[in-house]
Amino acid sequence: MSEAGGAGPAGGGGGGGGGGGGGAGGQQQPPPPPPQPPPPPVPLPPPPPPPQGSPATGGGPARAAASAAAAAAAAPAAAVPAPVPAGPGPAASSGPASAESPGVGSGASTARIAVKKAQLRSAPRAKKLEKLGVYSSCKAEESCKCNGWKNPNPPPTPPRADVQQIIVSLTESCRSCSHTLATHVSHLENVSEEEMNRLLGIVLDVEYLFTCVHKEEDADTKQVYFYLFKLLRKCILQMGKPVVEGSLESPPFEKPSIEQGVNNFVHYKFSHLPSKERQTIVELAKMFLNRINYWHLETPSQRRLRAPNDDVAGYKVNYTRWLCYCHVPQFCDSLPRYETTQVFGRTLLRSVFTVMRRQLLEQARQEKDKLPLEKRTLILTHFPKFLSMLEEEVYSQSSPIWDQDFLAASSHSGQLGIQTVINPPPVARTVSYNGSPSSLEQPIGGSMSPACKVSSGLEGNRGEKRKMNDLHSLEEAKRPRVVGDIPIELINEVMSTITDPAAMLGPETNFLSAHSARDEAARLEERRGVIEFHVVGNSLNQKPNKKIMMWLVGLQNVFSHQLPRMPKEYITRLVFDPKHKTLALIKDGRVIGGICFRMFPSQGFTEIVFCAVTSNEQVKGYGTHLMNHLKEYHIKHSILNFLTYADEYAIGYFKKQGFSKDIKVPKTKYVGYIKDYEGATLMGCELNPRIPYTEFSVIIKKQKEIIKKLIERKQAQIRKVYPGLSCFKDGVRQIPIESIPGIRETGWKPSGKERGKEPKDPDQLYSTLKNILQQVKSHQSAWPFMEPVKRTEAPGYYEVIRFPMDLKTMSERLKNRYYVSKKLFMADLQRVFTNCKEYNPPESEYYKCANILEKFFFTKIKEAGLIDK
Repeated sequence: MSEAGGAGPAGGGGGGGGGGGGGAGGQQQPPPPPPQPPPPPVPLPPPPPPPQGSPATGGGPARAAASAAAAAAAAPAAAVPAPVPAGPGPAASSGPASAESPGVGSGASTARIAVKKAQLRSAPRAKKLEKLGVYSSCKAEESCKCNGWKNPNPPPTPPRADVQQIIVSLTESCRSCSHTLATHVSHLENVSEEEMNRLLGIVLDVEYLFTCVHKEEDADTKQVYFYLFKLLRKCILQMGKPVVEGSLESPPFEKPSIEQGVNNFVHYKFSHLPSKERQTIVELAKMFLNRINYWHLETPSQRRLRAPNDDVAGYKVNYTRWLCYCHVPQFCDSLPRYETTQVFGRTLLRSVFTVMRRQLLEQARQEKDKLPLEKRTLILTHFPKFLSMLEEEVYSQSSPIWDQDFLAASSHSGQLGIQTVINPPPVARTVSYNGSPSSLEQPIGGSMSPACKVSSGLEGNRGEKRKMNDLHSLEEAKRPRVVGDIPIELINEVMSTITDPAAMLGPETNFLSAHSARDEAARLEERRGVIEFHVVGNSLNQKPNKKIMMWLVGLQNVFSHQLPRMPKEYITRLVFDPKHKTLALIKDGRVIGGICFRMFPSQGFTEIVFCAVTSNEQVKGYGTHLMNHLKEYHIKHSILNFLTYADEYAIGYFKKQGFSKDIKVPKTKYVGYIKDYEGATLMGCELNPRIPYTEFSVIIKKQKEIIKKLIERKQAQIRKVYPGLSCFKDGVRQIPIESIPGIRETGWKPSGKERGKEPKDPDQLYSTLKNILQQVKSHQSAWPFMEPVKRTEAPGYYEVIRFPMDLKTMSERLKNRYYVSKKLFMADLQRVFTNCKEYNPPESEYYKCANILEKFFFTKIKEAGLIDK
């Protein structure tokens, strides 16, 4: 199937239409908006003949270039006509730009051109006029049609080092029209040196493009080079500035741009992270944008061969724009240059993302040994996850990052109100500079949710910031954070120890331990690209997509085999029902498991209909990882309750995933909506929007390791050895833990403190706490703690005590209703005593006052019923 090619520069031949797009897996992308119908093809002159020598000299090959340029000048004006059909031909492969990349515009070529321009601009004025005369029409008389001065004594080809370059006189006659060089360059007599240098730069760009036209084998690319050759040639003749005309339009071509979209993505997903972690994400985003700016797009003919069913017309228009405005200006700086990420938007990004992602990750894996250690972790660990999450938003039909008013909307919703996360690079500049699977492209037909991409965590992994309305209550969202007594420096030090393999002692941890989380193996396989997760569904509004249909059939087969008591027709009807979706688990290109569900947004819950993993892939953590992905998908869509009818064999699985028979959803919300099954048990699961479920087990494991290390450090600090207990010799069989000497110094606190009843009425709690605080302040030992410690009275106090507290500050907090729970109140008062004991020696009067007041305080809170007696 062939289609008309998009509008673009014309030349010696052009690429026709055809298919394009597609990643390694074969999934197709959604088609870009259809381009404007191109004008009828315009007959064009053939490309200029091959050069006979070095185009940098004043004669010989320059004459050939001038002759060809003259023929081009006689052609229609330098507007961009529609490309004429032509067959595909080999061209530069898509991929990161490098000196080894086929095609033109490599770093070495750019450097050589820059050197030549510098040499020519430093030449004598007579030499400059000779060079420009080659491209200047004769002005001796109107009847003279000579369009470029030809040297009657051309230098040898190629130039010889032993032959001195001769500067031609202005009286030298043209070999073609016999008029002098002066008559060809008379219009340059009063031109400034700056303008002449600009024109000389265009001359060298023309000669380089002349070479490109003959070396380029791809018809579409050759066509663009020839068009730009004519355009620059015309600029020399008319002393104008190059402007690409025609149907390509002017940049930017789409809003928001790729750069703004990525900026919005970082803002949308990671704005709540601490600055250090967020800076890592920003670095990844900058690295990604930089790669796009120097990425070599595949030619339309290559795209047609790779994905014959795709619409190539829109891609061809963007490819032509990219050549004219981004790629060629890298080595022909007389053309205005724009960054790819600043003038193109989601349409181009969709067409290149999957191929680019696959090649970037493959390149990173191949070159990992050459990377510095810090870069290796960034690129091999964080970059695949970053690309997967971004890919999800790129192909999502409803992602907010592509909205024009994204930042304004996010600011109103309580997110970080910044305008730019990533500092944009300058528009024009000189050239410098997961193991994640190669995912499939977005389907044209069928339905693939915003969470359909690989390794994405299906939306909000650890990095997503929940909107305020996603939280259970405003009070919960604004609950005060209790600042711990552990310095943040110590936490960071422990974190660096447990995350740096070189700092850890003991056996290697490359393999999974016996106590690994259930989903650990599945999570590692996802990072390596062994498995993928896609939310898919049938659609009545779009053309059926073969890949989606194959996945749905695969899901139907898995459910039928694993649920033999369920009628196959019933399974088929629900799997292919447009109201139902399925989270599919893909391994080696085939479906090995899935969860079929139906969302009821208005009722606030989702019904899980089928859940199964093929028998030979069970006991690998896939079921847990599937459910965790589904939870994160629903958190993004603000649905925080699951309901399902589980048979006797599935109850155990659902319990492990956090389901229980205690249904949180009111019965009136789900009766009449959820399907009822005889002999099955209704179970529910309430989701916490703050939990990144796909990383939850990793977070818990890391928290346990941190606590363990902190305990070890605390134990190392406690050097005092107490004598053994002798009370057991007297027949005592049991003693309270708090009576063990030195137990409180270790940081232990009686558990009874936590078992008291919390007053539910805020006013009652306020009254109780006010009464206790007043009694504490009235105690005769409270005088050292009535006001904040003054620096003049206790030098160095605030260097030792990081979290000071006093009774005056507590009174102000109580007045402002800060203490919404007894825990906050008790923590602050306990900090008063702890700080005193930490700063003062045990024999001091302050230390003794702290002990007395602490005992009095615990007596009063026991009397108030806040803790058990």
